[in-house]
Amino acid sequence: MEPNEEALQRAISTIAQSDPLIKLLQQVSLRKMEPTDAGLRAITVSWLATYQKVVEVGRLSKQDLRRLDPNPRLAVLIERGVLPGDHTAITSLRAAFETAFQRAAQ
Repeated sequence: MEPNEEALQRAISTIAQSDPLIKLLQQVSLRKMEPTDAGLRAITVSWLATYQKVVEVGRLSKQDLRRLDPNPRLAVLIERGVLPGDHTAITSLRAAFETAFQRAAQ
């Protein structure tokens, strides 16, 4: 495996380890948990901070970053009412991703 591929796989693994979308949003869909639940919000904000750190320090190429684009996941969180679009964690991750993408090599 090439060094860039290894870095990408580490990044994906780190993000996936704490990804709340699969299990916790299923609980919201089943109405076992409210989207505004404080625990869900805390877990989500923590996950977004992890995601942001991966994007900022990953030294990934533009191609790699396209695979890690947080916007589809953020859209789900916003759509389900877990966090508003203007929440600091969301705006910070979007800004970090855009900065990393602009600085990344092809």
